[in-house]
Amino acid sequence: METATALLTAEAKAPLSPWQLFRRRLKRRRIAMAGGVILIGLYLMALFAGFIAPYHFERQDRDRFFHPPLWPKLSGFHLVVPRYEAGDGSFVYHLVAGDTKPLRFFIRGDKYKLLCLIPATIHLFGTGDENYPAYLLGTDQFGRDVLSRLLYGSQISLSIGIVGILLSFTFGMMIGGISGYFGGRTDTVIMRLCELIMSIPALYLIISLRATFPPGMSSAQVYAMIIIILSFIGWASMARVIRGMTLSLREQQFVLAARALGQTHLKVIVRHILPNTFSYVIVAATLSVPYYILGEVVLSFLGVGIQEPNASWGNMLTAAQNTEYLRNYPWLLAPGTAIFVTVLAFNFLGDGLRDAADTKS
Repeated sequence: METATALLTAEAKAPLSPWQLFRRRLKRRRIAMAGGVILIGLYLMALFAGFIAPYHFERQDRDRFFHPPLWPKLSGFHLVVPRYEAGDGSFVYHLVAGDTKPLRFFIRGDKYKLLCLIPATIHLFGTGDENYPAYLLGTDQFGRDVLSRLLYGSQISLSIGIVGILLSFTFGMMIGGISGYFGGRTDTVIMRLCELIMSIPALYLIISLRATFPPGMSSAQVYAMIIIILSFIGWASMARVIRGMTLSLREQQFVLAARALGQTHLKVIVRHILPNTFSYVIVAATLSVPYYILGEVVLSFLGVGIQEPNASWGNMLTAAQNTEYLRNYPWLLAPGTAIFVTVLAFNFLGDGLRDAADTKS
């Protein structure tokens, strides 16, 4: 018994690893954890958008333009959807008292591809009757379900940040590591190139490069080009920071030992120098993802990004440019709310990661 108690005491006093200390500090920051939970939920909804969305993003209901949001009501032990009727020649809808339809779960509907690969028709919820639509966030000016387009649009708007960060940060880390490791003329040429790119206004550069796209490009091609443009702009600032860190790391004992053992320059950079910059890179990546999301939103909002009928949060907001729409149909601002929540969650998580990674805190 005493031996077991002694072992437990020894384990309790065992020093924690840097990763364990990092997790402990991060868990104490509740706002950062809340931001992380929100982001996990958003990305899961984007991943299963076709299943969660009651309709396909292109589906039009020509009898219900600007239909108001429909919130299910509890009737007995069932959720029911009320029915609205529009006035003659207007977009003013009136509730039909007592006329409801049960809301059903796991119901067949429009075709989609689960995880962008598996053909499927089962949706999370719906009514199965076109006369009783389940428009939880209403419809837009073309009679399309706002919730469905919001979910499908999240696949583009959320993924573009992750893919853009992976490309730009990977390239920036390699270029910055090479610049700081070799120094001399190599460092001078690379840093002057970074300064040149950083001196160009990002928004004007994006629009200028977008103008060179062929007019007949598909949305998938536009999506890929936007990622490339944003990555081309974003790598320079990362390369400058990694270069500064590399200048100090290249004189450390473990780097000199790797050189003495005959390892190649590329192996020294990739295996010994760049891994020691990961704590900064993770934090910087989290704080930079909103920039990529907003970049896509701005391009689509200006009409040079993802084009109709494909959905993204940016092109969904174009309807909000009409003040009459905005005043009478406020649910068209739902993409703006999603953008606000996403950017705020990333900032909360990024701040928490920065504080948790700071060993002096």
